[in-house]
Amino acid sequence: MGMGTQAYHALRRSKTIFGRLRSAQQGSLLPSIQRSISTTRAAEEPETAAAAAKPVGGARVELFKPAEAIEVSVDGHSVKIPKGFTVLQACELAGVDIPRFCYHPRLSIAGNCRMCLVEVEKTPKPVASCAMPALPGMKIKTNTPLAKKAREGVMEFLLINHPLDCPICDQGGECDLQDQSMAFGSDRGRFTETKRSVVDKNLGPLVKTVMTRCIQCTRCVRFASEVAGVQDLGVLGRGSGEEIGTYVERLMTSELSGNVIDICPVGALTSKPFAFKARNWELKGTESIDVTDAVGSNIRIDSRGPEVMRILPRLNEDINEEWISDKTRFCYDGLKRQRLNEPMIRRSDGRLEPVSWRDALEVIAQVAREVSPEEKVGIAGKLSDVESMMALKDYMNKMGSDNIWCEGDGMDPQADLRSDFLLNTSIAGLEKGDAFLFVGTNPRVEAPMVNARIRKAVREGHAIVASVGPPMDLAYDHEHLGVGPESLIQIAEGRHPFCSTLVNAKNPVIVVGAGIFDRKDKDAVLAAVDIIAKHAKVIRNDWNGLNFLLLNASQAGGLDLGLVPGAGSKTPKESAKFIYLLGADEIQLDKIPKDAFVVYQGHHGDRSVYRANIILPSVAFSEKEGTYENTEGCTQQTSPAVPTVGDSRDDWKILRALSEVCGDALPYDTVSALRVRIRAVSPNLFRLDEREPTSTWIRELKPEFNPKMSSKPFANVIDNFYMTDSITRASKIMAQCTASLLGRE
Repeated sequence: MGMGTQAYHALRRSKTIFGRLRSAQQGSLLPSIQRSISTTRAAEEPETAAAAAKPVGGARVELFKPAEAIEVSVDGHSVKIPKGFTVLQACELAGVDIPRFCYHPRLSIAGNCRMCLVEVEKTPKPVASCAMPALPGMKIKTNTPLAKKAREGVMEFLLINHPLDCPICDQGGECDLQDQSMAFGSDRGRFTETKRSVVDKNLGPLVKTVMTRCIQCTRCVRFASEVAGVQDLGVLGRGSGEEIGTYVERLMTSELSGNVIDICPVGALTSKPFAFKARNWELKGTESIDVTDAVGSNIRIDSRGPEVMRILPRLNEDINEEWISDKTRFCYDGLKRQRLNEPMIRRSDGRLEPVSWRDALEVIAQVAREVSPEEKVGIAGKLSDVESMMALKDYMNKMGSDNIWCEGDGMDPQADLRSDFLLNTSIAGLEKGDAFLFVGTNPRVEAPMVNARIRKAVREGHAIVASVGPPMDLAYDHEHLGVGPESLIQIAEGRHPFCSTLVNAKNPVIVVGAGIFDRKDKDAVLAAVDIIAKHAKVIRNDWNGLNFLLLNASQAGGLDLGLVPGAGSKTPKESAKFIYLLGADEIQLDKIPKDAFVVYQGHHGDRSVYRANIILPSVAFSEKEGTYENTEGCTQQTSPAVPTVGDSRDDWKILRALSEVCGDALPYDTVSALRVRIRAVSPNLFRLDEREPTSTWIRELKPEFNPKMSSKPFANVIDNFYMTDSITRASKIMAQCTASLLGRE
């Protein structure tokens, strides 16, 4: 596929001034190159890809042999490129870096900064390489005196009104304008007049603006309209009075607004919570995974000492591309607030008293011995990693109980078929869909990165989207079919006009929300969905468009590990006497019996702490090496970025120590041995960064089941996008977003 792994890494290895671009890889042309080559070589054999190499002397360089290719010359070196490439892409493929400000590989071409000027033979003047299509036999020169003079002139004009405030600018040290003025600018300025200034805009609590620094590259405007799907930003005025604004005074309300910070090449748009906190060279970057939703976006945690200072996206074409949601980016301050740092026990007067680890575990073990196995319940929270859930399951089984749940799966979860709870199309595969049906889900709130993929399919592939559930704003056009199961029944029976759209679609997609799992008529709803999928041929040998969009980071891993109650052991928490909460904070505390003994193991003093009899402090995702499986079934790992807080311990180590105090130790005492146990239970959880496709033929073996549905309409699962778990609820930044963007006090 594309130009191949070798060519990809060869281009990444170029050590130039652009090698220090941000982790979002905003200057890289590789994503667009890969997309273009993949389109051109759709029917070509993979063996035609050749290893990439730097031009040596006058040798001819061939990175690949596409079916429709043209040959151009870049600085005297011939290179073959797919038809339709621009001059800038041809230069990048030849190993020559072209400076640019307005060009971004995931946005439309603007061609307004003119920094990418190159000389083309037989043209009267330099051309903008980002907007100029490459033609057969074109001779491109990037290092001539004319090109250098043109770039120097462009840089001089850009710096005419730019303020000299690099020492106080948060972009300092990772600024494209600094880098390119050093490489291509003049050693002195000739402007002696008064610099113009622009009034700063208020975009909300997340994005800080210093619009005098703006160079009108319009990256933020194009991102807002093309990727985020909001028309919040635009260009006002012209000439020397041109500026970026919001037309009328309003906040930027997109859940992806923080990405304009990454794509801004100067210091006009920076992080407001991170303002004046640290310099980028003071920070240590750690590659990790986001756990605020089930997408598993790839992130980089920047820390200084024991504190997380900021979170940035990492490039992953299959999951989050180079974007992350605002909740992922700005929830980091919740990692240091309301933390549990020592074991505590509740006294008879209701107050919590600190105790030692030994005393806390002995009290739990003593109570556990006095409670019968069928009255013990274990519940894993939405932020639990695979290792801790495996230890919880083994511990509860050692205690003779099979009453084990994972938050968000409902009281009767089905874990027999992986295709019944995963996003079978894959996140990247959603772009191929041409007709979407949402059932009880709002992907913009539940999984913003999945919604961005669907928006791309709507925008580029003209896909048709319809939804059954509460009315919602998805940032793209869609048809609202109804709020309850009645519309679903009409589609299943072929009486709804949208049926023809699904049947005639080449790649139909059905997305079922995880909120369906909590309904009493869940089986009836899923049976209707199966009928629709069968009639529309959503599941074929070459396509599986039946998807389940999970809500929590722990759901897929928990279901793969079998965190479901055993047959005949479905004791509800309303009648349990011993409840072990592994970071579970979404349970209804008023339904827990007053005489029940509740153990809460977690890292934040959240909701369940108020009912817990014993509190055991554990570490957060930023402080441990944990395994998570995202909603499409891809297994990934977090990495420890900062030290642990207080006397907290890893979740699985706490359960291992507790089992030993109880007299029946778990059969592993190292993380390697624990992962061997995980591999025996679910081998796919052992293969990192891989996605095991689900079977399509096995769904034919499912029995027909079509009882009557409830008339209760589908409800929103998430009321507040910014506060969904213990970390985000402890975040001051998320509280500000809730107050200002959602209008709540």
